[in-house]
Amino acid sequence: MSHEGPPTLGGCLTVLGIETSCDETAAALVRRHPQGGAEILSERVLSQNDDHAPFGGVVPEIAARAHVAHLDRLIAAVMAESGMDFKDLDGIAATAGPGLIGGLLVGLTTAKAIALVHDLPLLAINHLEGHALTARLTDGLAFPYLLLLVSGGHTQLLVVEGVGRYSRLGTTIDDALGEAFDKTAKILGLGYPGGPEVERRAKTGDPKRFPFPRPLLGRDGCDFSFSGLKTSLRRSAQSLEPLTEGDVDDICASFQAAISDCVADRMRRAMDQFRLRFPGKTDPVVVVAGGVAANQALRAMMAQEAARGGFTLSIPPLHLCTDNAVMIAWAGAERLALRLTDALDVAARPRWPLDPDAAPAIGAGVKA
Repeated sequence: MSHEGPPTLGGCLTVLGIETSCDETAAALVRRHPQGGAEILSERVLSQNDDHAPFGGVVPEIAARAHVAHLDRLIAAVMAESGMDFKDLDGIAATAGPGLIGGLLVGLTTAKAIALVHDLPLLAINHLEGHALTARLTDGLAFPYLLLLVSGGHTQLLVVEGVGRYSRLGTTIDDALGEAFDKTAKILGLGYPGGPEVERRAKTGDPKRFPFPRPLLGRDGCDFSFSGLKTSLRRSAQSLEPLTEGDVDDICASFQAAISDCVADRMRRAMDQFRLRFPGKTDPVVVVAGGVAANQALRAMMAQEAARGGFTLSIPPLHLCTDNAVMIAWAGAERLALRLTDALDVAARPRWPLDPDAAPAIGAGVKA
């Protein structure tokens, strides 16, 4: 560890965050107050959706080149907007994993250069920890709380006990939820990114037309599985070719209904486990984070399940659910407050589980 001096700025900590783990290039400035309150001073996110859309998914080389082309400009923009100079910062945070290694190297190397030149503490952030701690920025939550992380690359249920202290209750054993939405969109020819389009088409479809399976429904534990559902959907679509617009709407609605049932079942089991672990917690909270949290139908189901289980539901604003640098800067500030800094030789990590002690999930790979 380095830079173990006392917090500066009268106990406030101002951190520049950089996010380049996938196909968003982002920079943000966040200030953490001594009692944990937060201010977002400036933020920028550059989406690469148009660059990757022709390929139906993220192309790592294209993503990395875009980060190189745009990151310096975004950092300059957030610094200018806030009226701050690097000498005014208390630390520099960058996503160090998990993610696409080319993109991670761009952001982490940039952060290392800034830290070295301006003698600032470096904070190498786990992207998943950024999602896990965002609700503390937006809602000021106290530990512990239950986290449902639903993104393009990960689907997990975890207990968040503190900064750097995570206990995994369940994970996907094959596809992540966001991945299942994107693959469904690809099967149906709906383009990329697929999640928003599947949700839009589901609104006018019949959710009962296709009896898609509900993998692991009613089973013990909190793991997820979506690969069998995806296979059933593909077979149904192939059997109807050529698909009508109504067919597509009904498939999307039936798919989303099956997903909702599966996630609701897993949430109920995780809430039960949380209560057993923390019997004295009278105001339990379940946080939902990650890009799939933008889906309105799933949000409504989650709110219903949380209320039924006696939990308060906390979902950060949409722009803080998808990949962003605010959550990286905030996680950096949280770690800096505990003096959890990193050396300049810290390495990027394409795989970096939040709970490294959790049992291996066969088939999950980097998504565990």
